[in-house]
This record gives sequence, C-alpha cells and structure tokens, in this order.
Amino acid sequence: MEAVIDTGISMHGLCKKLFPICRSITGNGFRKSLAIIKNDVQLDDLQFFEVATGTQCFDWEVPKEWNIRDAYIITPDGNKICDFKASNLHVVGYSMPVDQEISLEMLQNHLYSLPNQPDAIPYITSYYQERWGFCLTEQQREALKPGIYQVYIDSELTAGSLTYGELIIAGDTEQEVLLSSYLCHPSMANNELSGPVVTAFLAKWLLSLPSRRYTYRIIIIPETIGSITYLSRHYQTMKKNIIAGFNITCVGDDRAYSYLSSRTGDTLADQAAKHVLAHTHPDYVSYSFLDRGSDERQYCSSGIDLPVCSIMRSKYGCYPEYHTSLDDLELVTASGLLGSYRVLKKAIQCLEANETLTTTVLGEPQLGKRGLYPTIGTKEGGAKVQNMMDFLAYCDGVSSNLEIADKIKLPLWELDDIINQLKAEQLLKSVH
Repeated sequence: MEAVIDTGISMHGLCKKLFPICRSITGNGFRKSLAIIKNDVQLDDLQFFEVATGTQCFDWEVPKEWNIRDAYIITPDGNKICDFKASNLHVVGYSMPVDQEISLEMLQNHLYSLPNQPDAIPYITSYYQERWGFCLTEQQREALKPGIYQVYIDSELTAGSLTYGELIIAGDTEQEVLLSSYLCHPSMANNELSGPVVTAFLAKWLLSLPSRRYTYRIIIIPETIGSITYLSRHYQTMKKNIIAGFNITCVGDDRAYSYLSSRTGDTLADQAAKHVLAHTHPDYVSYSFLDRGSDERQYCSSGIDLPVCSIMRSKYGCYPEYHTSLDDLELVTASGLLGSYRVLKKAIQCLEANETLTTTVLGEPQLGKRGLYPTIGTKEGGAKVQNMMDFLAYCDGVSSNLEIADKIKLPLWELDDIINQLKAEQLLKSVH
C-alpha cells in the first residue's frame, strides 16, 4: 500500500515540476516538458519526433513554431502588470512580438478577462490567426487607469516543427491498445498535466509487467493538431491493429469520475471503461460523444473510426477552474491522480483479461471430483460456487469474459481466480 501511495505523491511531484513551464502546440516548452517526463519516469524508449512547419496533415497544416522569452505591460504610473514571468497565462498563446506604447482605449482591444470569475486569469490562444494579447483578472482590468501603456512581448513565430513523443511497448500480439494524452497547455494542472503524467506512470507500470497480451501504443502530443499529425502518419496501421484506446485528460482532481463514449459507444474500450467505473465509482457522470472536445474527436472521426473513449475526473469545460489560473496544484492532488491511475490500470487489466472461452464438456461439469466444490456447505463457499457456475453457464464461445462479467454483475477482476482454476482443470478453452 505504501508503494501505491508513493505513486500518487510522485505523480503530483512531477506535476509540480512541470507546472511553471510555458507550453504550447509547438516550441521549446513542449520539448523541455517531454524530456522531463522521459527522464523522471525513466521511460528510456520514449522517442521524440519532429514534423516540419508547413507539413500537410490531412486537411490541416503544421503551423509555425512559437517560442516566448518575456512579456509584460508597464502602466502609466510605472508599474509592471501582466508579467509573463509571474504567470505564463498572462500572454495569449501564440502572440506575435510587440513593443509599443498605446492608449488604454486601444489596449482594451487586446485584453482578456472573465467578469464572472474576477480573480481568475483566463487561458486564451490564437494559433491560426496572428495577433497579440494579454490576459488578466477582471479585478486587475477594472483597476486600469487612462493613459499611455507600454506593451512588450518578446516572442518568435518561425519555421520550425511540431514535437510529439511515442512509446511502443511490445506484447504477445500485434493487436494494440492506444493511450494518448496531450502536453500543449501552459500552467494548468488538471486540464493539462494530469493527463500526460498519469499516462507516463501507466507506461512505467506496463513496462514492469513480465508479459503483456497486447502491444501498447503510447503517445504524448499537442492536442488536436498533434493527433491529426500523428494519425496522418500512422492511421492505416492504427486502424488495422488498435482494439481499444483511451484519451487521457483531466484526471487529477478529487471530484466525481466521468466517462465520455466513443462515437459508436459500443467499442471494447467503452465496455471496459463502463465496467470498471460501474464497480468502482458507480456515481460516475456519463457523457455522450456529442459532448466531445478533446482528441477523441480525431480518433473517432469518420474514416478513422478508432475505438477510443475517455475516463476522466472533472471533464474539461465542466468545472469552474477550467482554462483559468485556478486550475492549479491545489485542485490537482496526489489522491486524485492516484485514483485515476488505479481506474485506468483496472481498465487495461480488463482488456488484458478479456477473451472468449467455451466449456470443454457437455452439460454441467462435475466440480466435486476436481476439488472445486466444497465438501462442507458454507455461505461463502456457496457464493463462490454460484459465481463459478454462473460464469460457466455463459462460456458459449460467443460471449467474452467482460460481457459475461457484466451479465452476472461481478467485476472481471474478481473472476480471475475462478477462470484460472477452471482453465487449470481444462474445463475452459479459448476460442480464437
């Protein structure tokens, strides 16, 4: 138990280390953050790839690379506000460089705040339209006085590249499970860092296993343009091999769990997600594909049609701190991260344990002669035998283990011993 708790603490510690870095869909902040994840979690085989600006990716094009060094506003009375070095959320993402003096009236056209959340700095971006801007709290904005303001943004928009990370963990088959997360937001904890950090620790756990049934394709990308770019390079192999996948985002707070379905809602990933949540957190919030907003849009898009869904805590766009400076390391906790890690781990374990079995004897098997039926009747023993008989009753070579577990209303992981015993007595065989 102590090692498990340490995992939560370690994940939160990594979030804390990554939190100050300014990240975007391209640039050095993304690369630096990815390198820290690789080194700290010891994912030696995590490979980095660069895709050049201007590369055509389906209907999209890799944008210019953006890097920023400093930004601020000097008020008429000489005070520095919207200081990038105090909070990287103060600058609109992908802002063009600017160094000029303008009136407050003109400056207001470049300012963004949240009247309904007066103490929060909003997160604003302009990836595909060149502009510049600053973000500040509504309280700060209301305190601005007429006069001349100096605005300064030391940034670059240049021909560069988009970066992504990929880790392929080989299994016994070429069939794959996809784990995807994104690393393109600046200092926000739940919407940003919780996803790639939990994904990295799941990768570490998968690497520690003596064997794996499936191959795991694990990617850390910039959201939207990253998944589009990655799919444009790999979608044919992915369509052929991926049997289930999870888009991992917003998995760090201590609120209710959430599930967002794939486009069809009936994939193996959907089955595993709903099975685990129903038995571990039955009060989870269920969302349809109409509520999508992250990379499941790309993975489940028409023509791609990958079996990908999402298990989250507070879903993006549905918690008050979303896309603001309030999404911080107090909102995201070690226990929140650990809980999501456990749920996703169970979902993966369900995938690994899911197979289609059939009985090897006609009629009900004689369990007593195989030592599977208790010689003394007890309430506990009777329940175990009933579970065993219920499971056997549905092993028809058509229903999968996960489907049977749902039918008999038991967690698949509680059937592990029963399945292993029945296999050991050669009462079950796999249907290929």
